[in-house]
Amino acid sequence: MRILYFAWLREKAGIAEETISLPQTVTTVAELIEWQQQRGEGFAEAFADTAVVKVAVNQEHVGFDHPVSAKDEVAFFPPVTGG
Repeated sequence: MRILYFAWLREKAGIAEETISLPQTVTTVAELIEWQQQRGEGFAEAFADTAVVKVAVNQEHVGFDHPVSAKDEVAFFPPVTGG
């Protein structure tokens, strides 16, 4: 799985993107976030308040209940406003 981090999520996680081996126990975005929170202090900080975290799977905005697989590209970013 390819994971992308944007804005302050990137800063807190300390990484812009990575390729991971998805644990078999992770089947949804919510489970991916829970797993991420256990990976270290930076990830725990980045995902401490999931109310301000948005996600896209394969470039489509999705909810935390959306399924994920090893072939997916997942992007985490803060809420975005247009003008």
